[in-house]
Amino acid sequence: MNKHKSILITGATSGVGYALTKRLLAVGYEVWATGRALAVLEELQREGAHTIPADFSKKEDVEQLMAKIGSPDVVIFSAGVGSFDFAHETSNEAIQSMMTVNVIATMQLTKLLLPSMMERRSGHLIFLGSQAGKVATPKASIYAASKHAIIGYTNALRMEVAPFDIHVTTINPGPIDTPFLDLADETGTYRTSLGRHLLTVETVVDAVFKTVGKPVRDVNLPWYMGVTSKLHAVAPTLVERLGRKYFMKK
Repeated sequence: MNKHKSILITGATSGVGYALTKRLLAVGYEVWATGRALAVLEELQREGAHTIPADFSKKEDVEQLMAKIGSPDVVIFSAGVGSFDFAHETSNEAIQSMMTVNVIATMQLTKLLLPSMMERRSGHLIFLGSQAGKVATPKASIYAASKHAIIGYTNALRMEVAPFDIHVTTINPGPIDTPFLDLADETGTYRTSLGRHLLTVETVVDAVFKTVGKPVRDVNLPWYMGVTSKLHAVAPTLVERLGRKYFMKK
């Protein structure tokens, strides 16, 4: 493990991004942390992180981030937003926010980062995807679409940058026990109905941490959702019929 690597983490002020930032700092990595919560950024700065306030829904913030960060060795795309509702009831603002933060800003930042990585012929891009990007479920149509986009993007990107010795990893977790769930589903129904099926933050952080030291193609959490996504790829109608009760937990 090369602890002299510089690592950029987006969405570092909450959930997985926050816990991962603290883990990487604790073992000696140089970490650049971005996010919107200024108080949390100040806390991370006291612990040794370089911090940059950034709202990924704003193009100018993405450009300013690049001007400050330069060219990190590893980038972890943890920033993301979600809103769970039926497609016809999802507000235009929520649609815009999910597609901008989860997809467009991520692609734009990657585009800005790649030239320097390609020039030095090294780098590692780690994207927080979702099992929703493999198996879409009711009341998550827009969110699932944003994660489908990231999986498709990274699958193509991986082949494009391989000749430059740049690694691309996609982490696809199921629902995680973070404040994200409370923001995405204000009713609290989804969190309650999932119960023991919720992943802990530590489980996801462990998976990302391992791939920082040893890049892999993708990671699916929990394992049984990875199996479900493979079955869905070959027998979607069957999986949707058998899994309807579970898929309707939102």
